[in-house]
Amino acid sequence: MTPSPAGLIISPCTVLTHDDQERVGFTQDAAIVVRDGVVASVTSSARAAELPAVERIDARGQIALPGLVNCHTHAPMVALRGIAEDLPTEEWFNDVVWPIESNLTEKDVELGARLACAEMIRGGVTCFADHYFSMDAVAAVVEECGIRAHLGQAYFSSQGPQGREDSLEFALRQRGAAGGRITTALAPHAPYTVDDTDLAATAALAREHGLPVHLHASENRDQAEASLARHGVTPIEVLRRTGILDTDVLIAHGTGILDRDLPLLASAAGRTAVATAPRGYLKFAWPTTTPVRALRELGIPVGLATDGAASNNSLDVWESMALTALIQKSTTGDPRWLTSRQALHHASLQSARAVGLGDAVGSIAPGRRADIILVDLTGPHTQPVHDLAATLVHSARSSDVRTTIVDGRVLMRDRELLTIDVSAVVRELGERMPALLDRGHGRRIQDYDI
Repeated sequence: MTPSPAGLIISPCTVLTHDDQERVGFTQDAAIVVRDGVVASVTSSARAAELPAVERIDARGQIALPGLVNCHTHAPMVALRGIAEDLPTEEWFNDVVWPIESNLTEKDVELGARLACAEMIRGGVTCFADHYFSMDAVAAVVEECGIRAHLGQAYFSSQGPQGREDSLEFALRQRGAAGGRITTALAPHAPYTVDDTDLAATAALAREHGLPVHLHASENRDQAEASLARHGVTPIEVLRRTGILDTDVLIAHGTGILDRDLPLLASAAGRTAVATAPRGYLKFAWPTTTPVRALRELGIPVGLATDGAASNNSLDVWESMALTALIQKSTTGDPRWLTSRQALHHASLQSARAVGLGDAVGSIAPGRRADIILVDLTGPHTQPVHDLAATLVHSARSSDVRTTIVDGRVLMRDRELLTIDVSAVVRELGERMPALLDRGHGRRIQDYDI
């Protein structure tokens, strides 16, 4: 009996795979068979040639990777790219970003999210974890453009109980939306803007409704030291005493995590993960970076991230992968850590686990969602290829991504975006810039005082 046609067959290509020990490897002259948005098999190109398919992609000479996951960003902040440069953290927040964000409208958020999704799709990102305001607008963009997202409505204690309630209502309303491509989280901003009462209430809500928590904590060493001086506890210890570590929690940045925090993270009752966005740490001249090695030794996944483009200037997870590997070599004084294969593990399975999707995405294997990118290594900057993992991490660029697929749907083919009109977004966003950037009103959405 002739089998029913596959929805999509990608062949021939080299496929990044994980063995039963999660070691990264590569299968050459391979084909990926996709049915109903799921990887049905990874087989030989010869076998795939015999199978019927609704759609085929000729991936000759290309590398198939699991789609990248941006584990912590503020997608709409692409509208503020380059507006707050060369400033220390406190001035960056208080003098520029938080005054501008007091002007934000839902339309600004929508347009920023649309531009951000275009940038991420072109850079091989198939899923992003977002923590921002007016998140129903972001969810609508995700629904329309076909990307996958883990979304949380951010709140501060200065908003009163309404902020926390809005975060919960959003998470329940949008959970499972966009055909299952949207997952949600509760999103208190940080221990320095959300008090213990609100954090404890958030933890209780997370347990009651089966929701994870996504927040900033111990972003830098100054925050950790200020918390110790004022309250006698680190931000991570605040998360422990308020019950946040009893939930599934994604901690953004963590460059201020201290040695005393590590046992608390290791013994957390919930699934704990950390997102690292190294480019921003370099820009802010923070003295430490995310303790990736120490966290990995505890079995805590560290996902790759960009933070928002207002601080990072780009949403390039490819760059985050390379920088994470290089900075870890420098800070540990060990050129053997991170290896290129370890960096690819962070970019694939660890990043998927960080956003709670470790069983669905992060590898190209039967039963996983077909979130796949195809990378062209024929450019002069990637030739010759002696070590494929090293070439991918340290020579390739996000612009080498030719095709981006989510749930078996092609969102970019041969560098052409198929679901977003970038020129229209840029034009409309540009018209809104004067009103958005006005700081003459003297307002801020919050004060940065750690």
